[in-house]
Parts: sequence; structure tokens; C-alpha cells
Amino acid sequence: MKKEKIKILFACVENSFRSQIAEGVAKRYFSDYIEAYSAGSKPIQNINPKAKEVLEEIGFDTSSLKPKGFFDLPDIEFDYLITMGCKEVCPIFPSKKSLNWELEDIKDQPIEKVRELRELIKNRIERIIDEEFKS
Repeated sequence: MKKEKIKILFACVENSFRSQIAEGVAKRYFSDYIEAYSAGSKPIQNINPKAKEVLEEIGFDTSSLKPKGFFDLPDIEFDYLITMGCKEVCPIFPSKKSLNWELEDIKDQPIEKVRELRELIKNRIERIIDEEFKS
């Protein structure tokens, strides 16, 4: 059974929506197991308001959230690089394991769909924890 936290980088292009939701969910629910980060290859100016809303609904403080690039990350080795489904434009970053979650970009969808995405991300993170810590 693994004892130290696993370091996960959630990556996409803009770092304004899916990867931010993933980082927030990981920090809110799984901070005993995960050291979570997110970044984008071409970060934009602001976090998507729907991403902020669904994170605030679960009690995650979004006041300091902002899109980050890879140069903003600490110089550490990540256990996982998880890309959000950005296909050929997904960033490459050194890690022990790499996953592409193929999550649809639904930032223009109703908030209910964004909540469903948040729960899907939570379930996928739980599976990683089960694999790493409970097997």
C-alpha cells in the first residue's frame, strides 16, 4: 500500500475549465492522497465562470484560481499526467504515467452538464486512488 501522496498534473490547452475542475475536485475531496496541480500549454486570462460555480458548490475556495502555464509549476516529478481530451494539441509533460480522459469540452453547455462532468472527474480520481492506495 502506497503511503506518500501521488502528484497529479491535470493538463489541457487553456487551463480554464476541465483541468481546473479536476484540480479543484482533487484538492477538495482527496488531499489526503493527492497533491494536485493543473496547467495549460496556452493558458488564457480567466477561469470559466461555470468551472468556478461548480467548484464553489462543493465548498472549494476559487478566489485564487487562475489559468497557469507549465512554467508556473514546481520542479517536481509527477506520478500522473492526465490530459482532458484535447487530442493532438494536448501538452506533453514528463510523468511516470500518462492518461487521456477524453472529456468533452462542455463549457458552453448548461450548468447541469458541468455538474455531471465534475462528478465524472471525481469518480475517475477515486479509481486512481483505489488503484494506488487500496490494492
